[in-house]
Amino acid sequence: MKLPALREILAAASGALTVGGFAPYHFWPAPILSMTVLMLLWRHTHSPVIAARLGFFWGLGLFTCGVGWIEISLHDYGGMPFLLAVAAILIFCVGMSLYPALVGYLTYLFFSNRPKTRWLVGVPALWTLAEWMRDWFLTGFPWLSLGYAQTPHGPLAGFAPILGVFGVTGTSVLASGLLTTLVTAHRDRHSRSYMGLAFLVLMGTGWALQQVSWTQAIGPSISVNLLQGNFSQNEKFQPENTDLIVERYAEMLKGSTGKLVLMPESALPYVRQQMPESQVEQFERYGYEHMSDLLVGMFSEPDRGQYYNSVYSFGHSPSQFYQKVHLVPFGEFIPAEELLKPLIHNVLSIPLDSQQRGDPAQRPLRVGGQWVAVSICYEDAFGEELLHELPQATLLANFTNDAWFGNSIGPEQHLQMAQTRSLETGREMMRVTNTGVTALIDEKGALISRAPRGQIFNLAGMVQGFSGRTPFVLVGNYGILGICIVALVLTIPLSRRRP
Repeated sequence: MKLPALREILAAASGALTVGGFAPYHFWPAPILSMTVLMLLWRHTHSPVIAARLGFFWGLGLFTCGVGWIEISLHDYGGMPFLLAVAAILIFCVGMSLYPALVGYLTYLFFSNRPKTRWLVGVPALWTLAEWMRDWFLTGFPWLSLGYAQTPHGPLAGFAPILGVFGVTGTSVLASGLLTTLVTAHRDRHSRSYMGLAFLVLMGTGWALQQVSWTQAIGPSISVNLLQGNFSQNEKFQPENTDLIVERYAEMLKGSTGKLVLMPESALPYVRQQMPESQVEQFERYGYEHMSDLLVGMFSEPDRGQYYNSVYSFGHSPSQFYQKVHLVPFGEFIPAEELLKPLIHNVLSIPLDSQQRGDPAQRPLRVGGQWVAVSICYEDAFGEELLHELPQATLLANFTNDAWFGNSIGPEQHLQMAQTRSLETGREMMRVTNTGVTALIDEKGALISRAPRGQIFNLAGMVQGFSGRTPFVLVGNYGILGICIVALVLTIPLSRRRP
């Protein structure tokens, strides 16, 4: 076997091992060490194309091992033939792998003759910008951004309230650059000392920032109940299960005493406009008797054929609702619908795949004496999209149905992203799901409590409202983007060096 093939295999293996940094494994050094390996491989390349190829294989290892559970959604519940589902996932992972490939190409192109600048400026800045681009391009796929691996207890998590998850990505890659420079400075004692000290300072700064309280508790804590109904995806939308679903949630509601009671995304098997009046009266009566409010995930159809993934409030406070804004392509809407819809329906069966987008400027709901910023499912993967509801919101609430991912690691990764939203905003989060992971998260991103996965569970607890702004709430992603752009402008040569 030729050496280049061995290098590509090592790059792919290193990318695959990065998954160990994310939930449920939480070995936060894994991405830092993996990036160090990739940088050492890049160090011995002799063209931008080879550097891009190594970055591509690194990404292929990361994404095929990290999000291969999408097959469950496509095949097990979406009805797509197994081989076609595997092919679709591979094509998707190839597309995601182009981002680290682009970083490899550009860093060789601009920094190959300046190794320290390459590892300490070029790769961290370009990698961070690439992850940010992946967050929004073609509606975005922010899963497995390196910064998430630090949540909640990695030392670099302290940068999240200042620079957001992409700032944590940047500092993680910078840590890898410092290690790379340390390892390669064989005969330069002073350089090795400086790099080692800088690495310790970076980690120590992150740890010190974790001790800072950026927001302040406001008012008394309140009791909550999060109802995890635990219906598998192939049961959830079957008409014969309607009565069972309604009865289960009604029974769980009887055992609740919280000031706020939450039911997950699409908890009830009908649209709001078809909800039986007796059910509405039951919810309203419960709210008045307990001086509480219910937040219930369900679809709505305000106009014929116009479906929204929604959350509705019932109870002591005036009725309010939230409609999901960030929809999942091919799951909740079909791009170029007139052209692609017939083709997609031939291979994939997903209910309500022609949903409408809610108003992006929706405000927090005033329930339970709190201002609650609501997100539905995938929306909690996009940190900057929550910022327009802050600082008014005192609590965060996410309503999710991760039954689409079965017993895979996907729901655990999703929970870690939700924890990062709490860390960025300095707000506690109530996260209610159909099959798991239902959890209460504190303002530092740590779990207060969680329900077991795959069980019917009523998670009771206390949550605290918070006021104030973290630096990230003030500037969003503009802070880290500005740092990266300025760093590149100051270091990229005016005339491009020929490869």
